[in-house]
Amino acid sequence: MSLGVDAMTASDYEVPGFQAAAVAAGLKKHGGLDLGLIVSEETASAAGVFTTNRVQAAPVLLAREHLSEGKARAVVANAGCANACTGAPGLEDAQRTVGLVGEALGINRTEVLVASTGVIGARLNMPGLAGAVPGLVRDLSGDGVLRFAEAIRTTDSFPKLSRFDGTAEGRPYRIVGVAKGAGMIMPNMATLLGFVLSDARISPSDLRTVLSLATDATFNRITVDGDTSTNDTVLALANGRAGNRGLSGPDLEEFRQGLCRVMNDLAVMIVRDGEGATRVVHVRVTGARSAEDASRAARTIANSSLVKTAVCGRDPNWGRIMAAIGRSGADMKEDRISIRINDVLIVEGGLGKGPEAEKRAAEIMARDEVFDLNVDLEQGEFEDHIVTCDLTKEYVAINADYRT
Repeated sequence: MSLGVDAMTASDYEVPGFQAAAVAAGLKKHGGLDLGLIVSEETASAAGVFTTNRVQAAPVLLAREHLSEGKARAVVANAGCANACTGAPGLEDAQRTVGLVGEALGINRTEVLVASTGVIGARLNMPGLAGAVPGLVRDLSGDGVLRFAEAIRTTDSFPKLSRFDGTAEGRPYRIVGVAKGAGMIMPNMATLLGFVLSDARISPSDLRTVLSLATDATFNRITVDGDTSTNDTVLALANGRAGNRGLSGPDLEEFRQGLCRVMNDLAVMIVRDGEGATRVVHVRVTGARSAEDASRAARTIANSSLVKTAVCGRDPNWGRIMAAIGRSGADMKEDRISIRINDVLIVEGGLGKGPEAEKRAAEIMARDEVFDLNVDLEQGEFEDHIVTCDLTKEYVAINADYRT
């Protein structure tokens, strides 16, 4: 089963062998929870996927280093400050953060992973963070993941969590995912911050493999604004508390599918919560000559500001979609393209189907908060999809006032 944020209570997201907590450390501009901690009661297999942006935040660099052995015990994450573009002092701040947490927990600092989100170019408030760590450790509890989810929010309007329950060797296990993200979303690996916890036993190498596959199928298939963050981080920890000997064959496949379901829930929540967004659009491109062509066409449509503003206006302006396809670099022939809004055909053979079809499409766009934009290139057998949202005046207002 998969359980999303709409049905959540704190106890729904407990994972055996894990504890979590969150406190206010004075890192967010307007106050509130801003420092979170997740701790495994025993050493866990650990894996991560990180931003492909060549400008990488200090916590990204340090987390990569600490994951070299594929093991971890804790994750500390803050909102309000990205600790990016802060040079050597920023890296020292990240190192001091994991040192403080490691000392408070009585574990090696290299067993602590770190992640940050917030304003780029600002130093962490280390006195506030250091003063908050003892209380953070004291507050650890099995049902603390919900508070952790609250602490990592920035412009998010709601916390993002999902759960999957499965079995391996007849033993029940759980996968819980938590994420934050609403803007600067067009990652080539993940979204801003995502954390996955499981009590299943899985080897570090298998965890790396399934996390990479799940990321590509979910977080790599969303966009809000076409930007890739300096801090994108997805971390997965599995502590083996379920008691299974390992994962292989059908059990490993079930775990992979469960992980994909959790991460897909989170990915769609992120688009749904896109800054100022009012509509979620599943852009599906079929009939491409190659996988690369399908990806190019889908991503270009999904990232087109003109397409996204047309969605905001509930206008099935298919000319903008055709223009995006034409500049995407995908192999295409204009006179073979068809376009549908859900099942309403608005373009066939590269030509519009007329006002009545557009009226029905506009009614769908006005009525449904989630709908499909289907494009058939009729060039081959490949397909791809991207989940996007509309671009509204509120997006501009949020980002214009982000620091001021």
